[in-house]
Parts: sequence; structure tokens; C-alpha cells
Amino acid sequence: MHTANHYYGHAHVMARYAELAEVPRIWGYLQHGWNTHDGFAPGTQFTDGFAKLVWSQACARRGWATGLRDYVVVGAPWAYLLDLEKQDEWAATSVEREGTIVYPFHGWEQQQVLGSHDRYIEQIREVEGDVPITICLYWNEYQDKNVRRVYEDAGLRVITHGYRGYLWKGTDTEFLYKQLDELRRHKRVVSNRIGSALFYGASVGADIGIYGDPMLLEAERSQLGGQTKPLRFWPEMHQPFVPRDVAWELTREELGMDVVLSPAEVRQEFGWTQALRRTAATEEHSAAVADPDEQPLDHLPTDDEQTDDSAVSSRDGDLATT
Repeated sequence: MHTANHYYGHAHVMARYAELAEVPRIWGYLQHGWNTHDGFAPGTQFTDGFAKLVWSQACARRGWATGLRDYVVVGAPWAYLLDLEKQDEWAATSVEREGTIVYPFHGWEQQQVLGSHDRYIEQIREVEGDVPITICLYWNEYQDKNVRRVYEDAGLRVITHGYRGYLWKGTDTEFLYKQLDELRRHKRVVSNRIGSALFYGASVGADIGIYGDPMLLEAERSQLGGQTKPLRFWPEMHQPFVPRDVAWELTREELGMDVVLSPAEVRQEFGWTQALRRTAATEEHSAAVADPDEQPLDHLPTDDEQTDDSAVSSRDGDLATT
């Protein structure tokens, strides 16, 4: 199983949906985040014959345009989580929502974000007004006390959904569940760049917006198009208050909401037909699946412990041996 298949607990969500009692290796490459390229991180090395399990037809088309093959559109794990957590039933209830949750553009182990968080706070206040504000930092920025303190000193609620995971260590398998809980609590979801969180927010009925200093990413990869590609592709999304119909249409397409597979189809496409099945249904997601390969992580990784994704891709290229 490629390490990225575990990110954010995606494999765990899919195993729960597939009615399994374990989290087997996925015989392929599962897209772990929304992007404007082929669905995968630049530099990912693929083994011929293993499926590229992507969220949308758009990703598959872009991958085909670069010469890649073996694409299978399965929809985002988030779409399966919404099914498991009965989103339609939840949406029919009269749940009171308030305030705005903000997802500042983030970096990762090898690339940091450059920009003024103080100025971004000013822009948030200008647009959102006097409403409760939650800042959700990616783990990379959350562990940076200087970044976190800027938002805390402004009197804002600051949270993180947890650690993404790396090399089967430290994956917060509750990541998406915590994110779903927060998104359902807030009326609006905003960011300074387009990304997964905005689509997730729109999928649960929140209003979304994109505004503010987009900031810079160190050594930004040209394949992903930087700040300009999303503006060219989706200009209608880059405004403080995106019309709901616009937001939903793009969310439906980019998350593959219309292509969600059945549990049996997931088992087939993921190579899980021989995996151990659950013998009794459970409503508690925390008890739904167990993963023998996942190792505990006592702390978030330090700079000395961080490794480039492309190096991991090289080591894990032959999925049949992992």
C-alpha cells in the first residue's frame, strides 16, 4: 500500500464503507487531496498495471493528457464519509449553524508558506464582520508557535483536525470525522486559495468564499499551476461569496459525488475481495476497522524526521512488495 493511501484516514473510511473488519492494502494509488493536475503529487512514481483511483473525471482527463493510464474514477473518500454519516438525514434536521471557519493556505514538510498572517486576519474581519471565527490550521502551521500565536493573539479560535500521517505512522484516523463535525457547525467556509476544504464545506451546505492574500509556497511546483491556474479554470469561485449553485456544481464534479461506488464495487476496485468482512454492523466508526500496519506517533515530525514525498514514491513504487 502506498503511504499516501493512508493520508487523513482515507483508507480507513473506505474500509468502513466496504464493510470490512480490517484496513487491507489498497492495490493501487488513491488520490489523497484535490489538485489541478493529475490527482497525485508531482514526482509520484507509478507501477504499470496498478489502478490510479481518482476522485473525478476531470483528474482522469488531465492525467490522460499527460500520458498516464489505468485511471479509475471512484469519487473522493469524503463522499463515502457523507454516506456513512447520513448527510442527507442530517441536512433535513434544523441544526443551528454559526460563524465562519477559515482554512489558510498551507505548506507541508518540504515547502513552507510565505505571507502575512496579520494582513490575512484583517481581510477576514473586513469580509466576515462580527461573527465567531475559527481558524483551522494544517498541522504544519499549527505546530509553528509563531504562526499559531498570530491568530490566537487576535482572539480567534484556533484548531487543527490532526496529523495527516506519514509512512504509516501517526495517521489521525479521526481527521475527516473531526472536519465534518466542524463544517456542520459553521455557516461559512472560506480560504485564500481553492482546495479540498472548500468543496467539503459546500458538500454539507455551508456557504463558501475565496479571498485574501493567496500567499506564496516555497518552490511551488509548476505542474500544479500556482495561483494562476485555478483563477483561469474557475474564476467564478474566486470571490468572497460564491453563489450556492456555482459552488455545488463544481463540488459535485470535483468530489465525484455522482460516481460513488457500492461496497461490493469498492472491494473489487481496491483489490479487497478477499479481505476479512465485518460480521455485525456497527454504528461507531472508531470501532469499525482495525489497521495492523498503522504505527503510533508520539509527536509531530521534526525537520530532521521529514522526508520528501518523491523519495517515498521511489521506495514504494512496487506496491506488490509493500
